[in-house]
Amino acid sequence: MTGTKSPLLALPGAVPAEGPDEGVAAHYGEIFPEQRRLAAGEGFVDLSHRGVITVSGEDRLSWLHLLLTQHVSQLPPHQATEALILSPHGHVEHALYLVDDGSTVWAHVEPGTQQALIAYLESMKFFYRVEVRDATADYAVVHLPNGSSASAEGAAAVREVSPGGSAAGPYGRDLFVPRDRLEALAAGYGPAAGIWAYEALRIEAHRPRLGFETDHRTIPHEVDWLTTAVHLQKGCYRGQETVARVHNLGRPPRRLVFLHLDGLEETLPPHGTEVRLASDPDGRALGFVTSSARHHELGPIALAIVKRNVPVDAPLLAGTVPAAQEVVVPQ
Repeated sequence: MTGTKSPLLALPGAVPAEGPDEGVAAHYGEIFPEQRRLAAGEGFVDLSHRGVITVSGEDRLSWLHLLLTQHVSQLPPHQATEALILSPHGHVEHALYLVDDGSTVWAHVEPGTQQALIAYLESMKFFYRVEVRDATADYAVVHLPNGSSASAEGAAAVREVSPGGSAAGPYGRDLFVPRDRLEALAAGYGPAAGIWAYEALRIEAHRPRLGFETDHRTIPHEVDWLTTAVHLQKGCYRGQETVARVHNLGRPPRRLVFLHLDGLEETLPPHGTEVRLASDPDGRALGFVTSSARHHELGPIALAIVKRNVPVDAPLLAGTVPAAQEVVVPQ
């Protein structure tokens, strides 16, 4: 967590989120209408609880290119991308959503993870002409959905997110706005939508989130980050050997699946709920639920990590909730 309570929690109907998203609104009293508005390109989402870091200096892109899984040495100004930092064994440690404005790289990360990320980046500076800064206290992230006509004027940087699937959804624009102007700027973005609406659309888009779809042994292949956050034609970053080996062998040990949950159940299976075969409800757990939500069209949905060899057409149980799986990462 950032430790900062968003001033937008004072908006009418705001209900504070809990857990990792503490500090912003879960919803503003209209859970499904908020989703529908976002899907239609209307309104905005307060993501001011996320960490913000900047990297400036003339070596910033060439330096980050050596550390990140993404090809950023020639990243054009204002072109958004996402990238990972891996452990020496190829496990995901950080996920960054970034853009370069021509003089500075702006990135937002999971709440509370920016300090560990900055410590790692500082340890890798050596002789490179770069400056890493924690800008969380001064800048906040606001998301405008794809199709929004709201102006980005007043933002320090704008991360344009392609609707074609090149970055994590929901798709649109991520704005880095001065935190002391958050209330004034948000007034021009349209009706507010809570993090629950944003998360429902993220789950629908099958996009992973650090700390939700990942654990200490996650590799990018398991959660479909190869398609958005890893450039397979570059090397020279920590963990690259594991990425190349598993990609060439084609056998990640686990895979991300999308679950259509039984709509008759009153409660959603929380993060960590064990997943089993419906034909063997007392058998060994084959995976776990990572995220779940109620979608305005699809009903209750979830993402889960299961073992690679779980049959793709096998009915599953998420705890006691029947679930039909949809392939995200092929076997």
